[in-house]
Amino acid sequence: MVERKRIEIPEGAKVKESVGEEAEFPFDISPMYEGERIRKGDMYVELGGPSQPGFELVIALPMDQVEDMKVTLIGPDLDEMEEGSTHPYAMIYYIAGEMVETDLEPVIERRNHDFQNYIEGYMHLNQRYDIWIRIGKNAIKKGLKSLIQIAKATMMLYKNELPFIEKIEAVYITDKDLVEKLLNELAMPIFEERDARVEALSDEDVDEFYSCTLCQSFAPTNVCVVSPDRPSLCGAITWFDGRAAAKVDPEGPNRAIPKGELLDPIGGEYSGVNEFAKQESGGEYDRIKLHSFFEYPHTSCGCFEVIGFYMPEVDGIGWVHRGYAEPAPNGLTFSTMAGQTGGGKQVVGFLGIGIAYFRSKKFIQADGGWYRVVWMPKDLKERVAKYIPDDIRDKIATEEDAKTLDELKEFLKKVDHPVVKGVVRPVDGQKITNGWVEEEEEEEEVAEEVAEAPAEAAAAQPAAMQPMQMPAMPGFQLPALQMPQATSAAPAGIKLVIKDAKITIDKVVVRKAEKEKKGGK
Repeated sequence: MVERKRIEIPEGAKVKESVGEEAEFPFDISPMYEGERIRKGDMYVELGGPSQPGFELVIALPMDQVEDMKVTLIGPDLDEMEEGSTHPYAMIYYIAGEMVETDLEPVIERRNHDFQNYIEGYMHLNQRYDIWIRIGKNAIKKGLKSLIQIAKATMMLYKNELPFIEKIEAVYITDKDLVEKLLNELAMPIFEERDARVEALSDEDVDEFYSCTLCQSFAPTNVCVVSPDRPSLCGAITWFDGRAAAKVDPEGPNRAIPKGELLDPIGGEYSGVNEFAKQESGGEYDRIKLHSFFEYPHTSCGCFEVIGFYMPEVDGIGWVHRGYAEPAPNGLTFSTMAGQTGGGKQVVGFLGIGIAYFRSKKFIQADGGWYRVVWMPKDLKERVAKYIPDDIRDKIATEEDAKTLDELKEFLKKVDHPVVKGVVRPVDGQKITNGWVEEEEEEEEVAEEVAEAPAEAAAAQPAAMQPMQMPAMPGFQLPALQMPQATSAAPAGIKLVIKDAKITIDKVVVRKAEKEKKGGK
């Protein structure tokens, strides 16, 4: 177990300290500010986020090691930051109390997102090592001068909302070297330790799962279901964490979900989960399969660490994490895909997950698991490499192997990835995809269909090409892919008839039948 102790402040570091409760704050504090978005044009400073290191961490300590309502700030304060600038940011909380235990650390840590979004002019996104904070210009104009004020407001909310916390102390850090050092030497080992606890447990071993509804301020219909084999989308809550939270706050955001009847052992569908999803989503969704990418997938909030995306051109799934800024082979960045998927939607073709889900023995098992994965950024792949089966690890491309769909196709052919010839699902040995159809065969099939219909072609009226629909996935319909509209009407006498032809999305071959020469020659 990683030792829990107070951090050491380096000699010569710039330090501010404040002890005791704040008499008043220069900003409002209310749940009405949950969901407040601070756009770049309205931002005074940004803390953490895509370009700077950051993390939040709660450490449980003995009572005599915590100085109640004390804040220590290490590094530049708000009044030393230039407008529009971005800075590293760490928030560490020491907590103590008779009911406080190590199991509660991640649960209390996740409430930082909740409480800090009560603060007017302060936007908190994500969790753990992905925190992204923006402070608005209006907050500065109203009198916000120091991060110590933010810390005092947050600690006050913790003690008011979670009375089992008898003492709380905060250390906020904006010194980049110290943020990076503590992230690597303290925070990450603790995060890894938490995630590893649940690996020996499976969905079948427990009678109930747990919910997390903290993200509903940003994603009103999101229903996060936390099971032993599927941690929260943000990665901050495991099944053990949910259990600990429900124990101390049964009516809070982490509540027990009776599993009910097992409806689909491979997809991971339970009657109790469906009933809870319907209730908590306001009737928006009434079915969720915990381990399916395509059929009634889990909703995606927006705080997810990784997003999965289906590429019909290769019939495979790619994954990209928040820290990867370049476009994936489908031409879209993480932020673009997250904008389409977040908000608590159930979207076929995109799926938000926590990185710890890659550890799961049931990782998207309904769709082939790792044998359906075709691309990941190198950094992400290396991070979870030990959980990838040996026989598929080298067949999953990274940005060093492929940055476009064409390059990805060539790589997958070269390594003979299972998607090329058809994926066999490991969990039950069923072949779930048919593999690729060679382009030459497609061209031949299309040409034959056109040749079979000369009479129909002669009688056809001019018509614009219609949108082509993707084949329906089980239980859902993928969005229609719009084909480019013709700039003018098709020539008279031409009609394209395709019967049962297999067509790749990026290429359709259209051939015009030759007209008979005048005089029947």
